[in-house]
Amino acid sequence: MTILVYLIPVALLAGGLGLSGFLWALRSGQYEDLDGAAERILIDRNERPER
Repeated sequence: MTILVYLIPVALLAGGLGLSGFLWALRSGQYEDLDGAAERILIDRNERPER
């Protein structure tokens, strides 16, 4: 039962770190262009024009 004294603050700290990391990602624009990366992977930039 005394282990809960250690585990509860550690869990709250880990949750707070995760939440602050998520909020930082939102504010820095990490989720602005969700479709761009999905469409860029389909474009072949090494394609040479035919002569």
